[in-house]
Amino acid sequence: MIPVSLSEEERRSLEELERELASTDPDLASELESGRPRGAKARTILGSLIVLAGFAMVIAGIITQLVVLGVVGFLLASTGAYWLLAGSSLRRRIGRRIGRRDGEPAP
Repeated sequence: MIPVSLSEEERRSLEELERELASTDPDLASELESGRPRGAKARTILGSLIVLAGFAMVIAGIITQLVVLGVVGFLLASTGAYWLLAGSSLRRRIGRRIGRRDGEPAP
């Protein structure tokens, strides 16, 4: 992405829009400032709990020697890990790195 400099009028206009947004919808303004999407905290907690439940099922499958229980636990843990990383900045960075062309510098 090529950086573009803004004129003074454009900067003032953007600052005015930012102030209006902060006054009309403070939740959205704080979300945009933080860079975390809504529900990211819930997704993190839910993903962590699903991963732990999956690991518990894998261990229970090993102890009881039930292969089906271990496989279901592994699939559950994998699903939880996906949920946990679905909105993370790590996933966005990896996606950007994969999507860039050869020879382009890293963002």
